[in-house]
Amino acid sequence: MTTWEYATTPLLIHKETAILNNWGADGWELVHIAMGAEGGLIAFLKRPKA
Repeated sequence: MTTWEYATTPLLIHKETAILNNWGADGWELVHIAMGAEGGLIAFLKRPKA
């Protein structure tokens, strides 16, 4: 059975693609984007646990 680790990161306006590409290069998969409590976007990511 696959086990997962999770991370969250803020997405800065006009740098979303670069931020997500950096996480993707490290093996993270985008699961969800939500509005943060203080107004910014938050990305939720997962990858298989080593």
